[in-house]
Amino acid sequence: MMRDHEWIASEKHLFGQPNTAYDFKTNNPKEAGQRLHKLEEKKEKLGRNVNMRAMNMLSEAEERYNDLMKKKRIVENDKSKILATIEELDQKKNEALNIAWQKVNKDFGSIFSTLLPGANAMLAPPEGQTVLDGLEFKVALGNTWKEHLTELSGGQRLVNLLCFVFFSISHQ
Repeated sequence: MMRDHEWIASEKHLFGQPNTAYDFKTNNPKEAGQRLHKLEEKKEKLGRNVNMRAMNMLSEAEERYNDLMKKKRIVENDKSKILATIEELDQKKNEALNIAWQKVNKDFGSIFSTLLPGANAMLAPPEGQTVLDGLEFKVALGNTWKEHLTELSGGQRLVNLLCFVFFSISHQ
């Protein structure tokens, strides 16, 4: 046994000593040997069954993981393409809206000044905002721009309303 197990030479002085792993009165070597043999057989038997199932399960899990990662990459690529398309469409929408606003504003001002000579009108975004945030109706009598339509007289408001109706009908 000393040839097969090198550790025996270094631990031999503890053999038979009480309160050690080598206390042969407390731990019967024959019973321990039989128990060791049974445990090794059981380990070998379990090792054949468990490892095969575990390896199959691991292989399947790795395959699913790789498949999911591939799908995740596809989804992420699609997402980035969709976001780029949305950004491009938003940009085109903003450009088209600005072009339409400039044309409508020009036509509206022209119609208003025709109906009320010496006056100007325009559609403008609120101060500090853009066309996308909305438009306000502004009127100038001479060189004075009115803050609110309530500052206009009844006749001026009527012209304003007629201008708006005429403009709406002509752009349908």
